[in-house]
Amino acid sequence: MRTRPAALLLVLAILPCIAASQPPVADAFRAEEARSAKNLIAAAQDMPANKYGYKPTPAQMSFADIVLHLAEGNDFFCGTIGGVKAPDRSKLAATASKDVLLARLTATFDFCGQALAKVDDSKLGEELPFFGGSKMTRARIMIVASDDWGDHYSQAAIYMRLNGILPPTARKPAP
Repeated sequence: MRTRPAALLLVLAILPCIAASQPPVADAFRAEEARSAKNLIAAAQDMPANKYGYKPTPAQMSFADIVLHLAEGNDFFCGTIGGVKAPDRSKLAATASKDVLLARLTATFDFCGQALAKVDDSKLGEELPFFGGSKMTRARIMIVASDDWGDHYSQAAIYMRLNGILPPTARKPAP
């Protein structure tokens, strides 16, 4: 029976070492943002301009809608998470040219990199404003943003495949 207290003491002694070896959540989120930016921008670059209006069914977003939605979401998510005001940007429509939409997407991911640079784990539990007047913790908004990037990359990749284009993450790395 004396094994339990000894085991508990051992676990309590080791936990700080284990915790110290884990990368901070904010660092992991920044890495996810960088990966998502790379993949989403590459997908937007690789989709031909004449396919930006493509949508598999009338009820779905067009590829251009996806790019625009991501750009608008990036400013909201990264500004909120980083505690900084997003840049004032001109209003765009999904009918804008590929070059304009791609430039906007790239600019918003650049903003994300800047806005997230100083985020640390000390305020992950802070309640922040979210859509519809609700509030969420910074950590939860980080998860929602990451989910959004993943969802829309998947959507873009499907649109690309339906048009005979191999998505960026499906390609073999260059030697």
